Amino acid sequence: MLTDNSGYTTNVVPFRQGVLPRHREYLARWLNAGLCMGLCDADIFIDDDAGYCGAEQILVWVRESADPAYIIRPAGSRWMVVDAIRGHLLSKQDSFELALNFIRPVLPLRGNVAAA
Repeated sequence: MLTDNSGYTTNVVPFRQGVLPRHREYLARWLNAGLCMGLCDADIFIDDDAGYCGAEQILVWVRESADPAYIIRPAGSRWMVVDAIRGHLLSKQDSFELALNFIRPVLPLRGNVAAA
C-alpha cells in the first residue's frame, strides 16, 4: 500500500521504466553507427537532484558541442527526448529505439521494436 500526498492509501503502484541491458546494447550499436553522422558520445547516469526519483537518464553528445546535446529519460511507458542545452521537450517516443532514431536515424527500424 502506498500513501499519496493527500494522505489517502492506494493500491496503485507507479510504473517506472528503466534502462535495461538490451537498451545499453542498442545504445552502443546506435552510437557506433552514428559516429560518422556527428554523434560523439553517450552516457547513462542517475540524477537524484533533478527530481526524477533516481531514474536513469541517457546523455548524448554531438560533435558540435562540448556539453550534452540531448537527454533521454523514461516517462511511464514512453521515452522523452529533451534538448539538454535549453531544457525543452523535443519528443515523446513509444520505445527507446524510436527515441534514439529521433535524434539520429542511423540504424534501420524493424517492424518489431528491438529495445522497447
